[in-house]
Amino acid sequence: MSTPYSRPVARVFTAAQTQEGAGFHVNRPFPTRMMMDFDPFLLLDEMGPMQVAPGDAKGAPDHPHRGFETVTYLLAGEMEHRDSQGHAGKLTPGDVQWMTAGAGVIHSEEPSHAFQQRGGEMHGFQLWVNLPSTDKMMTPRYQELPAAGIPTATSDDGKVSVRVIAGEALGTRAAIETRTPILYQHFTLQPQALLDHPVPADFNVFAYVIDGEGHFGAESTPAKAHQMVVFGTDGEGVTVRNDGDKPLSFLLIGGKPLGEPVARYGPFVMNTEGEIRQAILDFQAGRMGHIPASVSRT
Repeated sequence: MSTPYSRPVARVFTAAQTQEGAGFHVNRPFPTRMMMDFDPFLLLDEMGPMQVAPGDAKGAPDHPHRGFETVTYLLAGEMEHRDSQGHAGKLTPGDVQWMTAGAGVIHSEEPSHAFQQRGGEMHGFQLWVNLPSTDKMMTPRYQELPAAGIPTATSDDGKVSVRVIAGEALGTRAAIETRTPILYQHFTLQPQALLDHPVPADFNVFAYVIDGEGHFGAESTPAKAHQMVVFGTDGEGVTVRNDGDKPLSFLLIGGKPLGEPVARYGPFVMNTEGEIRQAILDFQAGRMGHIPASVSRT
């Protein structure tokens, strides 16, 4: 039985399968013909899960971004990144990279050299978070959090655990600073577990099922792996239950809508078409820089 503040489920749909970057497989709940965006979010890609043979791993070579943030959360595999600010790093399982593109950055996201050689499982997520108009031209920045640095919590009965990437869950706050108010949490519910979780009343909220099956919302709507559960806006919490015999793993993501015009063209997201044209001109003129040769692969 759900609590009185539990939000209903507005819709459930399965992510579309597509190719991204140099040709790696993704499950994409949005943007698709089913849903273009989910204010303040612009895109969610589930990379894999897939088994990669030695020498076959693919990534996203040098490309620009302006006007939003990318959040990369890796569950399996190894990725490395380089950018036009001279920054380089590596992501291993459980790590999070929060890149605020702001005024513009060129970066690449590739499997690490070691992973390229040995192959293995690749699985992770990339979320695009829109920036308010006042922050779209801010100086680019990175926040990187290793797996061990992500706050975690467990319910009193031990049946619910969470990794708190953004926001607060089970009394534990995230370590990441966000420009746009959001929550980003990775929950695992053991069999026969129940979660009643408060969320801000003014947030848009959805869940994305990674593994297993569960029931969501006030009416216990069923959903399974690779499905997006869109909660309605009426209520101050969400209810999730796992009535099965296997663990349920899902992302709970929500944010305060910006309510601003969205103009997007590939890797640029601004408020007007004129700003998009300027972004293209700035990129073509090299004003977003380039990745220095000295920023080598690991």
